[in-house]
Amino acid sequence: MQHFPAFLDLRGRTVLVLGEGEAVETKAALLARAGATLLRAPRFAGSLPAGCALAIGAGAPNGDLEALSAACMAQGIPVNIVDRPALCSFVVPAIVDRAPITIGISTGGAAPVLARLLRARIEAVLPPTLGRLAALADRFKAAVRSALPDLAARRRFLDAVLTGPVADLSLAGREAEAEAAFGAALRAADTRPQGVVHLVGAGPGAADLLTLRALRLLGEADVIVHDRLVSEEVLDLARRDAERIYVGKKRAHHCVPQEGINDLLVSLARAGKRVVRLKGGDPFIFGRGGEEADACHAAGIPCEVVPGVTAALACAAALGTPLTHRDHARTVTFATGHTREGRLDLDFAALARTGQTLAIYMGVTTLHLLRDGLVAAGLPGGTAAALVERGGSAAQRFLRGTLDQVVTEAPTWHSGGPVMILIGSIAAQRYDRN
Repeated sequence: MQHFPAFLDLRGRTVLVLGEGEAVETKAALLARAGATLLRAPRFAGSLPAGCALAIGAGAPNGDLEALSAACMAQGIPVNIVDRPALCSFVVPAIVDRAPITIGISTGGAAPVLARLLRARIEAVLPPTLGRLAALADRFKAAVRSALPDLAARRRFLDAVLTGPVADLSLAGREAEAEAAFGAALRAADTRPQGVVHLVGAGPGAADLLTLRALRLLGEADVIVHDRLVSEEVLDLARRDAERIYVGKKRAHHCVPQEGINDLLVSLARAGKRVVRLKGGDPFIFGRGGEEADACHAAGIPCEVVPGVTAALACAAALGTPLTHRDHARTVTFATGHTREGRLDLDFAALARTGQTLAIYMGVTTLHLLRDGLVAAGLPGGTAAALVERGGSAAQRFLRGTLDQVVTEAPTWHSGGPVMILIGSIAAQRYDRN
């Protein structure tokens, strides 16, 4: 974050506007709309007016603009010299005004035209009457707090009322009906909301591979319980005030054992929380989501599963290699490389059959055992194979070759990230543009 976004209350405050011309007039008009008292000056007098809350300048001699900037910075007064970032302590964003809702978009001065383009897109999406809905919520603020003292209950009520029929009435300008519907909904509101658990697939790490439902639930969650494979990029999309609980697990080291995670989800939901259990990839593919769903159902807790892009799909796409192809693979088999009592408990005879693609999760440390089992079952060591580390993220890496070759090279190639192993003739094919 290059600049910290903040909104200033300038109603009745003195703002110095230095200079002349279109640029300074545009900024002055925005400040006037915000209720500021404008003090205009063509030149800088050498000192700031008493009670000056903010200053802006353009179209004045360079020495005056530099002096104004220095005086403001010395006194901690926000200053913006148009198109002179080195002289500014703040930037003026592109603004979407739906008073009392205000949206500011900034590129930190890097691309003002892009900020304006983004503003145009947002303007097209947001109803012109959106401010009415915010004003309606403000009128009921005290009543909502009194009727729903529990924070989770209050959030859930507002989530529903600000997106349902009440919102439709308000946006349509039917204010009396909207107020009546808001009051009726508040009187019928559940003061002790039932908790719920959403098992959500976070995908391979890239935020833009989340499903729309996953994104919505991240914005509604009271608590987010996440593992180590969930990227910060994805977590940054969650509601800022949602509680985050890390329960990461890696091979041979569990921050919280699975039974503890199950108990935690049930406990949080029983407290009325809306819980998002955020898991890398897909919850139901080697994610132990089934065990967590079973625990919720046994406790009578509502549980919803939201699928995510599993590692096999993301890694194959990153590699430019399809998992199925009518000339190479008519079937795909997902398997795990985790050992059980020191051995790979896999049906190697089935895995060694030709005409399929093998997608092996969590198998980089047992790759030699996997190769030995497959070769013993009849799969040639010269079969094409590929390793994809951190597939689907900006840090993804690839290792291609035969099964024998990747087994030999993997120990020095692997840098510690999660690895997907793809085995089969299709692994030698590439359909990307690189």
